[in-house]
Amino acid sequence: MHRGPAMRHNAVSMSKPERPDVKIARSLPSRGAALLAVLLVLLAACATTKPREKLLTETLRTYAAAIRWGSIEQAETFIDPAYRELHPLTSLELERYRQIRFTQYNERAPVPVSDSEVRQVVEISVVNVNTQSMRTIFDQQVWKYDAEEKRWLLASGLPDITRRD
Repeated sequence: MHRGPAMRHNAVSMSKPERPDVKIARSLPSRGAALLAVLLVLLAACATTKPREKLLTETLRTYAAAIRWGSIEQAETFIDPAYRELHPLTSLELERYRQIRFTQYNERAPVPVSDSEVRQVVEISVVNVNTQSMRTIFDQQVWKYDAEEKRWLLASGLPDITRRD
């Protein structure tokens, strides 16, 4: 009684055709791989903007600290060099900054204008050290991203403490 090869042949020939739901289940890994690829592309796109947003947050926080502490020289380092060249800080302006103390710095949420520009309104209270008079100004800040330097720069200059709002 020899059943070896014949039996195998019969077993193969007797198999049923594959059902459609089984074909779909077998194609899921390839669909899953495609979905994973799409998700990775989206994640990579988000990763390129995240550092810029994080950098903006850190820049705004550091600039705010410089202003709060009255460190105009440090705050000046945030100004766009092109703006600084057109509007150099004069000795008279520096002397005015020395005569005041910043007592409040309340920033509103930054508003994106484009991928490389953000605007922010900041309410700043100052006290004149000589007269002890207090006043509030609203600083309309424009921040621009310098892709070459990979940093945010203040394109609107230091707060104008001579304005009366």
